[in-house]
Amino acid sequence: MKEKQNIRTLDLNGLKTVMTDLSEQSFRAKQVFEWLWQKDACSFEQMTSLSKSLRNKLEANFHIDHLELQDQQISSDKTIKCAFNTIDGRIIEGVLIPTSKRMTACISSQVGCSLACKFCATGKLKLMKNLSAGEMVDQVAYLRDQASSRYQTTLSNIVYMGMGEPLLNYNNMLKSTELLTSEEGLGISPKRITISTAGIAKMIRKLGDDDVKFNLALSLHAANDKKRSHIMDINDSNNLESLREALVYFHEKTGSRITFEYIIFKDFNDALEDAQELAEFSKCVPCKINIIEYNPIDDGEFQQTSIAKVDAFAAYLEKRNLIVNIRRSRGKDIDAACGQLANKNNAIKKEDRILKS
Repeated sequence: MKEKQNIRTLDLNGLKTVMTDLSEQSFRAKQVFEWLWQKDACSFEQMTSLSKSLRNKLEANFHIDHLELQDQQISSDKTIKCAFNTIDGRIIEGVLIPTSKRMTACISSQVGCSLACKFCATGKLKLMKNLSAGEMVDQVAYLRDQASSRYQTTLSNIVYMGMGEPLLNYNNMLKSTELLTSEEGLGISPKRITISTAGIAKMIRKLGDDDVKFNLALSLHAANDKKRSHIMDINDSNNLESLREALVYFHEKTGSRITFEYIIFKDFNDALEDAQELAEFSKCVPCKINIIEYNPIDDGEFQQTSIAKVDAFAAYLEKRNLIVNIRRSRGKDIDAACGQLANKNNAIKKEDRILKS
C-alpha cells in the first residue's frame, strides 16, 4: 500500500498541483490551506467547505501530522503547561506564560535535544526527532486558543525556547515562522517571535543571509569560554569569539537587536567579575540582557543565587548603560519554568499530576 504523504509539507503551489492531479479546481487549494493553517483542522472530515468526494480523495492520499493534547497543568501563577503527543507517539511540551504585560507561548522545536547543557532537563534526553513546521504551529495555535478562552486575551509573543535547538531544525523552524506570520497562516508579526539558540555560529550567519525578520536570542549564561564550556558542550565548537563574529554579521544583515539570555547560578556566574565579562561581550552588538532565575532540575549540580546577588548583578550592567530585564520564574510548581521542560523524563505520569481546570 502506498504510504500517505503529510499534506502539511506542501505549500500553496504544491496544493494546487495536488488539485490538478485529483481533477479538482485550483481554488480548492487555498481552501485546504486555510483549513490546515487558519482553522487548525485535525482531519479532512472537518473541512466542511470541501465536497465529500474531495475529502475522500485527500483522505486516501494524505495524512495530517496534527498534535494531540495528552495532558495539561495550570500553575498557581496561571502558567499553563501542555503535553502533546506527536503522530508517531512522542511527547513534547509547550507553555503559555501570562504576565501583566505579555501573554507568551513558549514552544518546542525538537523531541529531546542533542546539546546536553548541564542546567537543562531537556538536555538529559537524547534527540528523538525534529518537529515538523506543522507540529510547531500546532503548539502556537493551541496555546493561542487557551489565552483566548481562559484569559480573554490574545498572544503577544512567541518564543522558541522549549525543548530542542531550533537552529538544528533550521528548515522546519523557518517554515513554521513563515506560516505563523503569513496572511494565509496566523498573521502574527515577526517582531513578536523570538528564536533562541544555544549558539551555532554558522547557522546564526545563515539567519542573516536569509534576512529573517524575527528576533534572535542567544543563550549565553557565561561570557567566559572556560565557564561556558563547563555548562554547554556546544561552546567547545562554537566559542565566544566565533559567536561574537556571527552576531556582528547577523546584525549587519538584519539590523536586529540581539537578546542575551543569562541564567544566573549560585557561586558560578553571579559575581561582579562575571557581570564585567558579560558587559564587555555585550559591546559587540546592540542588545538587551535577560537575567533568568535558575530553576532546579532533577540531579542538577547548580543552585539558585540570592535575590540580592541578582539585583547587584543587574545594577552593575545598568550602570554601563545596558538594557537589563530580570526574568522571575513562572510555572515552577508544574515544572514549566525555564530549563525544566521534560523534567519527568519525557513521560507524563497522570498519577503524579494534578490537572486543574
